[in-house]
Amino acid sequence: MKIVSACLAGIKCRWDGKARPCLKVIELVKQGKAIPVCPEQLGGLTTPRTPAEQKNDKIFTKDGKDVTAQFERGAEEALKIAKLANCNEAIVKSKSSSCGSGKVYDGTFSGKLINGDGVFAKILKKNNIKLFTENEI
Repeated sequence: MKIVSACLAGIKCRWDGKARPCLKVIELVKQGKAIPVCPEQLGGLTTPRTPAEQKNDKIFTKDGKDVTAQFERGAEEALKIAKLANCNEAIVKSKSSSCGSGKVYDGTFSGKLINGDGVFAKILKKNNIKLFTENEI
């Protein structure tokens, strides 16, 4: 069983109220082989919402609000789902402050990427859940 970013499964949960459908992820969900989650929604954030990026291990919205607690709470709740379903792999949305693996936006809202992981990606790695982005499957 895999845990997957809900936006990749075609669910309109991103900050802009849109999805980023990935046909391979959608097929895994249809086959009952993957469970979609949106850590940001699970943390209490609305959809749509102000975009947020990482800066110095914190998450701030474009207008300067600290939403680190919501990102962390959502990551913990999504991890609970992954553990309940015995997930050992995850397919996550690349570059996301929540789900990004390997590269994330730098906090300047300029589109610049830096090395790093999103809040959910970090917690998955700490729990030995293997990560892939939609670009790696």
